Amino acid sequence: MKTHFLLAIGFLLLYSAGASAHHSHASLDPNNVQQQTGVVTKYSWRMPHVFIKLDGPNAQGEVVEWTIELLHPAGMAALGWDENSLKPGERIIWEGKMDVDPNRYYSGLVWAEKADGTRLDNSRSNTGQPTLVAPSADFTGMWVRDQRVGFTYYPLDDWPYTALAQKKVDAFSETQNPQFNCEDPGPPKSTQLPYPILISRPDSNSVVLDYDMRDQQRVLHMDRDIVTGPPSKIGQSKAWMEGDELVVETSNFVADVWGSYTGVDSSDQKHLIERFSLIEDGNTLRIQMTLTDPMFLTRPVEIDYFMRKIHTRELFPGSCSLEAARLFIEAGYQ
Repeated sequence: MKTHFLLAIGFLLLYSAGASAHHSHASLDPNNVQQQTGVVTKYSWRMPHVFIKLDGPNAQGEVVEWTIELLHPAGMAALGWDENSLKPGERIIWEGKMDVDPNRYYSGLVWAEKADGTRLDNSRSNTGQPTLVAPSADFTGMWVRDQRVGFTYYPLDDWPYTALAQKKVDAFSETQNPQFNCEDPGPPKSTQLPYPILISRPDSNSVVLDYDMRDQQRVLHMDRDIVTGPPSKIGQSKAWMEGDELVVETSNFVADVWGSYTGVDSSDQKHLIERFSLIEDGNTLRIQMTLTDPMFLTRPVEIDYFMRKIHTRELFPGSCSLEAARLFIEAGYQ
C-alpha cells in the first residue's frame, strides 16, 4: 500500500471527491449533462442530503417541478455553501447530470448561478498548498474513511451468509436503507459510513466516539466491570489496551437493519471485536474488526478498515428530514 504522509489534503477533498452519497446515484446519466433554469421554491439544509426544489421549463417548455440533490450539509459547507445560500423566489441557472428517464425532472449539480452572477459550485479543485494535520498519539481527533478502503455500496458477494441473510441480500434494494427513515445503524456499519467520527478521551475510564451528522455517541468503557445497561443499536463496549492497540469488545445489541454492512442486517446475537491501532506516524487509524452474528453469518467475518485524520472541527447536528431522506425514491433509484 502507498504510504500516507503527514501532509493531508483534508476536509475539502474529503467532501468534493470521496464522501458523497449513501446511495448509488444509479438514475443519473453521466453522459447527459445539461443546463437548466428555474425559480427556487424550496432549499432544504437537512440530513441526509441538501436539496433544491425549483419551478422551471422542461424540454417542451412546460413549467414543471425540478428536484436537485446535493451532498450532505457538512459536504456542502466545505464547498462554501450554507443554509442561506439560496432562498425561495430566486431564479438560478444550473448545470447537472440529468435523470436517465427524460420524464423525471431530477438532476445532480455541478454548479448553480444566481441572477446577480454569484456562482455556487458543487465541486472545487484543490489549487492551494495542503495544510498540516496534527498526528494522534492516543486515538483522539477527527477521522474519516480512507480512500484505500475498497468500499462497495452493495452487499458483499464473499460473506458467509445464512439462508435468512442470503434471502435478504438477494432481495437487496436501496429503498431498504434505514437512513431513508432517518434511522442510523450501529457498529460496524456506523463506522463504515463516509461521515467523520470524532474520538475523545474525557477521562481515564472512557473513550468516546461522536458521529458527525448523526445523533449517536458510542462510549468505550475502559472499566471492564461496568454494569450492563439496556440493549441498543450501539451495544455496550468494553475496552482495554494490549500494547499499543486499543481492543474493544461490544455486545448487548438489538436487531438492526443494515447493522453489519450495506444490505446486511444484524441481530441481537451480534458480537464485535475491534482492534484500533495508529499507523503512518499517527495520521491513519486502522480498525481490524471481527464480526460474529449466527443469525446472519455462518462464521465470523474479518473487516480491515482504515481512517485518515483530518482537521478537528465542530460536529454538524444530526437533524434529519424524511422529505430529504426519501428524495432518492422520488428520483427513481432502483
